[in-house]
Amino acid sequence: MTSWHAIANRRDDVPVLSPGHVWLAGAGPGDPGLLTLDALAGLTQADVIVHDALVDRRVLALAGSSARLEFAGKRGGKPSTAQSDISQRLIALARANNRVLRLKGGDPCVFGRGAEEALALAAAAIPFRIVPGVTAGLAALASALIPATMRGINRAVIFAAGHGSDHDDDIDWTALARTGQPIVLYMALLNLAPVCTALVNGGLDPQTPVAVIAAATTDAEQIVTSTLANIAATVQQQTIRPPAIVVVGRIVTTRDRLLDLIEGKRESS
Repeated sequence: MTSWHAIANRRDDVPVLSPGHVWLAGAGPGDPGLLTLDALAGLTQADVIVHDALVDRRVLALAGSSARLEFAGKRGGKPSTAQSDISQRLIALARANNRVLRLKGGDPCVFGRGAEEALALAAAAIPFRIVPGVTAGLAALASALIPATMRGINRAVIFAAGHGSDHDDDIDWTALARTGQPIVLYMALLNLAPVCTALVNGGLDPQTPVAVIAAATTDAEQIVTSTLANIAATVQQQTIRPPAIVVVGRIVTTRDRLLDLIEGKRESS
């Protein structure tokens, strides 16, 4: 009995991916252990899996033996299929009576353009379902021992995309800086220097702690910490590459506190 069958046999409500239907599912940040059971159900039932570059190969290895994998790209700075073409491909596959899984890294509707695909499917009268995934903005922090919230430090957390920070009509970084709450940045690595400058100009202390978590929950994971003033140079010196999550705020200091306690316990044992 496979591990999937063992799990399925303990559920009374395994969802069915029907022919002509599309599931828009999140694959999590990389580690297949962070897949939801519904996403796993989609992987094992789909005839066609249309996946992004951010979907880990270990996740794709869980696909059913007869499933066909179609690569859609979708990684910043690299060639990708146009979003409108992906939506039309999903429609065409569903109209051909395939069971279609659209698989995205993280969560499909957290900077994943899942809503655009849902709208296109709805306009074409294609039945669909959105299957949430564990977003990298939370999973990466947990992997790096950085809590998203902590009593006495923050009561909110901000998710923002940093890939367009060089345009005047994009995010109001001053407004984000003034909240005093941790900021979790997606797709910001290539624009990290201007993002940090904008946050300092908006009022954040240049010594604000920052962490960068690259390739979170994978074998290639890298974690670096520094300050808002120095993190861009640190990332460049250590040759950190996308995909990466950047977290800005005092919450980052919890990582060092935890590591010190863990190391202290090891030395005393």
